[in-house]
Amino acid sequence: MAYRRIVAKFGTSLLTGGSDRLEQAIMSSLVKQVAQLYQQGLEVIIVSSGAIAAGRHQLGLAKKVKGVPFKQVLASVGQHRLMSLYEQLFREYDITVAQALLAKVDLLDRAGYLNARNTLLALLELGVICIVNENDVVAVDELHEAMFGDNDNLSAMVANLIDADLLMILTDTGGLYTADPHLDPKARLIPRVERIDSEVERLAAGTSGKLGTGGMLTKIEAARLATSSGVTVIIANGREKDIILRLARGEALGTHFLPAASKLESRRRWMLSGLAVKGRLVVDSGAAVALRKQKKSLLAAGIEGVDGEFQRGT
Repeated sequence: MAYRRIVAKFGTSLLTGGSDRLEQAIMSSLVKQVAQLYQQGLEVIIVSSGAIAAGRHQLGLAKKVKGVPFKQVLASVGQHRLMSLYEQLFREYDITVAQALLAKVDLLDRAGYLNARNTLLALLELGVICIVNENDVVAVDELHEAMFGDNDNLSAMVANLIDADLLMILTDTGGLYTADPHLDPKARLIPRVERIDSEVERLAAGTSGKLGTGGMLTKIEAARLATSSGVTVIIANGREKDIILRLARGEALGTHFLPAASKLESRRRWMLSGLAVKGRLVVDSGAAVALRKQKKSLLAAGIEGVDGEFQRGT
């Protein structure tokens, strides 16, 4: 196997098959593949969307309900249904599952970040498959900094937390294309991205899923965070036959985003996540070189300006 520790993110559009409910046949196929990796000794954590879609179907709501409180109600109803399905499906392979609901506010301070990391790593050590989702019941949309906003970014944070080798973002499209493949028959898949720049962002802009909250642009944002921590990211079509097994073996499917750096230690990954940003330091060119290329500390003499209010150590 090319990878040993994997985060697999399943989007709403994938789990529902484009319908208004969770499709058990699709979930069964995904679970079977994860179980095979588990039986081969690999470590896997799943970041799963689908709770809101499950709640909407359970309550018989045909249309999307707008507003944060209603979404939280749908998530509250649907999360149980989602986890029940996962537990049922993994039970066929004698695999124990756990649930972890994370909110961005839980990871803002270093202690919370480490607590989440230690829990996820302990579950891996015990051979438990953890199903992670954002805690939509308590996340507040108006306080954007207090929520991930979509499970693409959450999956990148989980990959960051556990020092994963690979993050696979599985959706209903084949990866990043030169144009929207639903609208342009000449659109070509981009198989490899070495650096996420403005051109990559331009290609990703303007596409979004029908049921999910994250379009291609959020997936690119997630890839930027994960690759900056040394994680390989692949965006691929989750409906491809044995896609999880084939990606884990290193097959060239979907769009591969190469790590922008070697593996970083935990504190550096936490800093790169941007979770704890409370201000901004403007440094001169000499300090920038020392920080970026020489990996040295910042001295007061190199600071040209300060924005925001923060204390030492924050």
